[in-house]
Amino acid sequence: MPTETFGFNGASGHRLDARLDLPEGAPRATALFAHCFTCGKDVIAARRIARRLAVMGIAVLRFDFTGLGASEGDFAATGFTSNVADLVAAAAALADRGMAPALLIGHSLGGAAVLKAARQIAGARAVVTIGAPYDPGHVLHSFTEALPRIAEQGEAEVTLAGRPIRIGQGFVEDVGGQDLAGDIGHLDRALLVMHAPLDAVVGIDNATRIFVAARHPKSFVTLDDADHLLSRPADAEYAAEVIAAWSARYLGLSAPAPLPGAPEGTVRVTEADPAGYLQHVMAGPRHHLLADEPASVGGTDRGPSPYGLLAAALGACTAMTLRMYARRKGLPLTLVSVDVDHDKVHGVDAAADGKGLDLFRRTIRLEGPLDSDQRAKLLAIADKCPVHRTLQAGARVETTLAPGHAPAGARADIAPAPME
Repeated sequence: MPTETFGFNGASGHRLDARLDLPEGAPRATALFAHCFTCGKDVIAARRIARRLAVMGIAVLRFDFTGLGASEGDFAATGFTSNVADLVAAAAALADRGMAPALLIGHSLGGAAVLKAARQIAGARAVVTIGAPYDPGHVLHSFTEALPRIAEQGEAEVTLAGRPIRIGQGFVEDVGGQDLAGDIGHLDRALLVMHAPLDAVVGIDNATRIFVAARHPKSFVTLDDADHLLSRPADAEYAAEVIAAWSARYLGLSAPAPLPGAPEGTVRVTEADPAGYLQHVMAGPRHHLLADEPASVGGTDRGPSPYGLLAAALGACTAMTLRMYARRKGLPLTLVSVDVDHDKVHGVDAAADGKGLDLFRRTIRLEGPLDSDQRAKLLAIADKCPVHRTLQAGARVETTLAPGHAPAGARADIAPAPME
């Protein structure tokens, strides 16, 4: 998916650095993502969720709040209120481009920020919180021991997730004085609350309080044993898939969402996570599946391997060919099942002039009152399967390089993981 650099002026006038993750085709909707406390736009959960939503046709803007990451400004001089104002400024910048956000997504303290900002963003129709605190002041638990020093000195350096950051007294007073009850109760937008029951940073009771305070339409989805930062690829992918499916109803998108960009007759494969091997496979504009590698070789085992997909193609083509023949000849075939195993065999064993050879072992099960002649004929027909013939004859692959999407200055780094 293409990613563009996107800069805009935040609430205090500082230039804020952003990434706009775009689908291959025209965006079906736009989402605005607010990262967790002291995180950044490139934190793992933000990148994975944005990329997955882009595959589903939803453009996503993720940016560094004032004073964080590549954004200008002094973080010690910011507060929860300025974060909310930065979100409103980001929404306005998107609207100026003709991409007003209809979906707001906030992770941890970013979730509290989108709850506060939602009513100030006119086009927002749906809000998603992930591991969000009901009380923004919850973040102060991350550096309780430093509060007296911050009060005495006006600001002080604290260590969060192993890295130093300066916190000002203005931030402490601002975040500690927030009350979201009225904002949640009068949200007037569809709300999805996502939270892990075992979240050790922001307890599940926060999700309960947000959900109870909100009016319908509202939904709750558990993130099971995910950690607070959704650091496992499968957890971030799951969250993104749920968000895409849930938001379709409230954003006026058809469900299931068509996958944009891959034209009829073309199979398009796009990385879901460049840090691993998971791939989105789009067969034309309507069909989607995942490909992956086993965990033993560094994958996440969330889909068949490439050779598994090739074996599946052989098995599916075989079953279809047999069904077509049986239907045309009026044979009493009630069910076809094909097992395919793939292996590499030595050239001497395969009589392949000393060269290695791919061996596909195919076992066909035929059900129905078929006689021996009919079974033998069906077995012979299996070898006429087009994929079988392609594998036996070999094929030529022609490769060209498409024009690049990557903008100058695009980064793939991962920000250090914060506490909230």
